[in-house]
Amino acid sequence: MSAATVPPVKTLPDAQTVTAVRHWTDALFSFRVSRPQSLRFKSGQFVMIGLMGDNGKPLLRAYSIASPAWDEELEFYSIKVPDGPLTSKLQHIQPGDEIILRPKPVGTLVHDALLPGKRVWFLATGTGIAPFASLMREPETYEKFDEVVMMHTCRTVAELEYGRELVESLKDDPLIGEMVGDKLKYYPTATREPFHHTGRITENLRSGKVFEDLGLTPMSPGTDRAMVCGSLAFNKDVMEVLESFGLREGANSEPREYVVEKAFVGDGV
Repeated sequence: MSAATVPPVKTLPDAQTVTAVRHWTDALFSFRVSRPQSLRFKSGQFVMIGLMGDNGKPLLRAYSIASPAWDEELEFYSIKVPDGPLTSKLQHIQPGDEIILRPKPVGTLVHDALLPGKRVWFLATGTGIAPFASLMREPETYEKFDEVVMMHTCRTVAELEYGRELVESLKDDPLIGEMVGDKLKYYPTATREPFHHTGRITENLRSGKVFEDLGLTPMSPGTDRAMVCGSLAFNKDVMEVLESFGLREGANSEPREYVVEKAFVGDGV
């Protein structure tokens, strides 16, 4: 077959174009892609994204959308696993490349799954901060709660940079900067390096250190709500702590005091 008769290469199914990529560490990167016109989602939800696998079939994983529902593009935040079926390929994407994005958002980390309250806690490890990157930029978060506490734990200080930069930018955000005001309290911790806050989220909640450091009252089911996103082990440990404060797990169909995202992209992706 001559070059002139080779059929044009088909684009990926449900293809979206990569518009920006940023590598934060050797193991973490974020990227932005075009948004399908048909996609309507709630801040905090996730979609299935991926690339074609070596077998010619789509290789998809659940990824929380890190951008808010009002953004014209979609942002994602990912780990890099050297031998991971998807991220070993995904980490090499460049602006102009295409990825697969199934425009069917789902997930439990949405405001509708929580009962009304005065203070909401966003509890995350590693790239589990992604849905909260969306929710911290969502006007509804500040309309519904008097205080928003973002607790984010990573092993190293460098791994906290994505969240730190995002939180810093909120004050000057033309859309929600005024709404954020003094409502957002940011509590990053590192577990393997010296830092002004150290230790796991569970430790800082159990000991009361986070309440003391931020000048807050302890959690109470009458006032506090929480959202959790991390590894399965992290989720389980945090759920135990939240329930020790009297909070109960809720769902979209039955709102309660806290919700957990169980589709987190973890090891081996």
